[in-house]
Amino acid sequence: MATLNVSMPDELMVFIESRISTGEYQSASDYLRDLIRHDREEIDRLLLEGVESGKAMPLDMAALQKKAEALLKEREK
Repeated sequence: MATLNVSMPDELMVFIESRISTGEYQSASDYLRDLIRHDREEIDRLLLEGVESGKAMPLDMAALQKKAEALLKEREK
């Protein structure tokens, strides 16, 4: 197993320690491994959602700009 050294602000370390103190995680490493696993699952879910969403279509930048301008005007009202 590889080792990774991570530096972080004290505020984040206090947060990690509070998660460990609940008993849900045994260590900071356990907590970080769980976060990474969840992140990988989310990325896989989003990629699959994209694949299943259908055929890709070219992006019409002019139409997108017009839509954005219309939304901005609507918000200004």
